[in-house]
Amino acid sequence: MQRILIIGCGGAGKSTLARALGERTGLPVVHLDQIWWAPGNWQHREKEEFDARLLEEMQKPQWILDGNFNRTIEMRLKECDTVIYLDLPRMTCLLSWIKRVITNWGHARADMAPGCKEWFDPEMATWIWNFNKKNRENYYRLLNEAEGTTTIVLKNRRMVKRFLNSL
Repeated sequence: MQRILIIGCGGAGKSTLARALGERTGLPVVHLDQIWWAPGNWQHREKEEFDARLLEEMQKPQWILDGNFNRTIEMRLKECDTVIYLDLPRMTCLLSWIKRVITNWGHARADMAPGCKEWFDPEMATWIWNFNKKNRENYYRLLNEAEGTTTIVLKNRRMVKRFLNSL
């Protein structure tokens, strides 16, 4: 495991897992939200700038990339040696996201661009609620088609904990 991609619904724990993996493996962690969002108040970068920054990170010999960004997922799957899909139930993800919003209200998280303060975004809640319905089938198709990649699917918090403890 030298190039790890972590995908899954918002609130599934991608960033938390990425940090824990980084601590255990010594691999550098790249949160895609930090590349997508410009410092400030939730202004995203242009796609070309995001793509250039992502490519720069992917050219490095080791990394843990945390995030979905479906437009670039096939490109990232080709470059990783391991993909971890957090396929958690939507209610788990939604409740985790709500807890994260309450806990971090008015503050930018460490895995987010500076100045992007946590707040309750109804569109995000809807996105989380519909994530599995809109993405799960395609994610499994992409994972089945990925060649030369170890795929790890974790379906609940207990499986995540067991996985981390096995390292």
